[in-house]
Amino acid sequence: MVRDMLPQDSFDIIEAADGIKGLEAARENRPWLIILDFILPRMSGFEVYEHLQQDPELSRIPLVIMSGRKEEVTSKIPEPFEDRYLVFVEKPIEQKDLMAAIKKAVFLSRKRPPVGLVQDHTQLQASASAPDPVLLSRVTALETKVKSLEQQLVNQHKQLQQLVNFIKQKLK
Repeated sequence: MVRDMLPQDSFDIIEAADGIKGLEAARENRPWLIILDFILPRMSGFEVYEHLQQDPELSRIPLVIMSGRKEEVTSKIPEPFEDRYLVFVEKPIEQKDLMAAIKKAVFLSRKRPPVGLVQDHTQLQASASAPDPVLLSRVTALETKVKSLEQQLVNQHKQLQQLVNFIKQKLK
């Protein structure tokens, strides 16, 4: 059904009969987009999602997850989905919703931080609740440096304006 919604001859589509074959196809082909059904035989869509997220390259591929039961998805992947760089569409799907989801998934994947900057979700939660003192001191030092540079810029602008005024007077 999804295949029929996509513009003819615009996509090379690789289909998989179950989650295991889908994951294998993703690893072999490195597609530019993955549309993943949440309920699959042999390996669930959630398990496929987890495997995709563990692979630094596959986790950067735009991802659209679809299901007829949103509550099942949200019980395993909390909202907002954008924080996980994926788009959810609820079945039954209309073509315009699918195309919008694809565009949004591509947009979100471009916003995803580089692999070296991505941390485990639990580490992010821990760091959010207890700020790192070293990081705080660095941020404070950077803020001080930025304020100093801004003041220097203001002073240089004043000096440049004085110089321009002086040159204008001499030219008269």
